[in-house]
Amino acid sequence: MDWRLEVVILPVGDIDRAKDFYVNGMGFHCDVDYRAGESFRVVQLTPPGSAASVTLMTNPAAAGSVQGLHLVVSDIERARAELIGRGVAASDFFHFDAGQQRPGLEPNRASYGSFFSVTDPDGTGWLIQEVSERS
Repeated sequence: MDWRLEVVILPVGDIDRAKDFYVNGMGFHCDVDYRAGESFRVVQLTPPGSAASVTLMTNPAAAGSVQGLHLVVSDIERARAELIGRGVAASDFFHFDAGQQRPGLEPNRASYGSFFSVTDPDGTGWLIQEVSERS
């Protein structure tokens, strides 16, 4: 039995603002932007190369409550440069050593070892992690 994560719901305060961030800033593809009346709208977005998508849901009270989502890239320096080039505020690189977060890339560039973070306009937190080889 395969169990595949397909969609994660992200509560947002403003769907248009969030859609702009994810499409124009993060480079996600807009799969669906469907409206049924004034109060119902579904916006589904997929990161390039991903099998899983996010769906934006208007819920100002819960906007920014999702934290720790991971996007995996094979070249973290290139990924960060692309996002900064699109106007996304990205943290500096960091890694973990002896259970402590340390500045900079993982010294040996080991898979799963280097990170940076971004936050959407509502405060949803993403970690971008470098995975060059799957173990």
